[in-house]
Amino acid sequence: MKRHRLLALLALALPPLHAAAMDLATTRATIDAYIAQPRFAAARWGIAVVSLDSGRTLYAHDADKLFQPASTAKLYTAALVLQTLDAGYRIPTRVLGAPPGRWGRVDGPLVLYGMGDPSLGAIPATADWADALAGQLAARGVRRVDGDLVADAGYFVGPAIGDGWESSDLLSGFAAPASALGVDENQWRLTVTPAAHAGEPARLASDPLPAMHVDNRLLTAAAGSSDDVNLYRAAGSDTLHAFGTIAAGSPARRFRLAMADPARVAGAQLLQALRRRGIRVDGELRVTRWPQPPPALPAEAGVLAEVRSPPLATLLREGLKRSQNLYLQNLLQLAGTRARAEASTGSAPAGFRSAEDWGLHALRRLLERIGIAPSAALLGEGTGLSRRDLTTPNALARLLAFLAADARNVQDMLPVAGVDGTLASRMRGTPAAGNVHAKTGSMTYVSGLAGYVTSATGEHLAFVILLNDYAPPTGRSASAEVDAIAIRLAELDQRS
Repeated sequence: MKRHRLLALLALALPPLHAAAMDLATTRATIDAYIAQPRFAAARWGIAVVSLDSGRTLYAHDADKLFQPASTAKLYTAALVLQTLDAGYRIPTRVLGAPPGRWGRVDGPLVLYGMGDPSLGAIPATADWADALAGQLAARGVRRVDGDLVADAGYFVGPAIGDGWESSDLLSGFAAPASALGVDENQWRLTVTPAAHAGEPARLASDPLPAMHVDNRLLTAAAGSSDDVNLYRAAGSDTLHAFGTIAAGSPARRFRLAMADPARVAGAQLLQALRRRGIRVDGELRVTRWPQPPPALPAEAGVLAEVRSPPLATLLREGLKRSQNLYLQNLLQLAGTRARAEASTGSAPAGFRSAEDWGLHALRRLLERIGIAPSAALLGEGTGLSRRDLTTPNALARLLAFLAADARNVQDMLPVAGVDGTLASRMRGTPAAGNVHAKTGSMTYVSGLAGYVTSATGEHLAFVILLNDYAPPTGRSASAEVDAIAIRLAELDQRS
């Protein structure tokens, strides 16, 4: 078949995804034809592909224009963490208080003090954190607390919600509030089960308890009817309103929701663990957070118990593999808190700055060192969840090249096509499987993929593929559209 005939066919659909390997000119022409198809007429593509071996640009399309990156923006936060924090650092969660006196009594409040661990209670290494802290207190002879148990989330200064996060997302678990003290990734699970008979209230079960007050007005509808389960929480409220219907005999519905007050849930879990150890708390459970002042402690108070997170490198890998927003937003604020503590008077920005602001200030300084212009990476938080985050493909590709040259290579932390993370089910059975290591990005009308691939000739490439303003037609997915280009790069059979 003649080459122009082959390209004409590729321009129509570009099947199959694992076609024969292609030289550089054919690859460029194929990508050009692919992104020019009619279904992308109202969409925008931004693509940058560079060789890590030769430094040459292999392909670019609108690579200096700004696009919404979605979760590929997490690569910027990852770079900041790897460059400014100790990858082996383990984030502590502490219990502070006066040493126990006679009969094991602690005078004054007992403070559960979080310092930003996003994994507390959520992974095997920290699953028994509350019992571990209670056990350490019991081993020190603590038997009674003459005061309150205070859950203190004040280590991070500033709002718990990332700049630009949309209110419509805030109920969902993926938009859980970032907090210096949280638990179970600041998410809770709600299970909705129909009653035995129509007209009866549906049954709601939540885990963990007490995650939120629930106003249950969900009813069981006739068998065979359509479910109409509605969940709503007003901004700033700790009450979830559940209303609508669920059909009798239908399977249970399960939801992962954001906690309204993660610090309170963590405090409640520690309080339960203390009771299991026979440690009595005479006062109440209280929560302090920014902008409240920290709880007052006696002069002799110190650290009575402590648990630590896995190393930061492990947390970062977990956050990138699963695209876990809480992990990256907490790590941004951790870097910001460190930057604020280390800043000299002359280099500190004027006025109040939140931990998030300080993290972004440190990120901008890093990007300047890399050679990325401030106008090419406009970021307001650490996850990509904000639609105000913007980047050019060339800026992100330059970041990937920088990370690849650093000893703390981020490549092994990224999802692998067809293997794990958010790419586990994608690009299977293609040359990209087990080859593409990339950060995914997805939100309504946005899909992205940015990372690394080795071509058929063994050339190491960094690539950024951003698709904005795209509503896929029935039968197609935005992620598959992006994947098709990554597969072509894996098939490339000519070195640059």
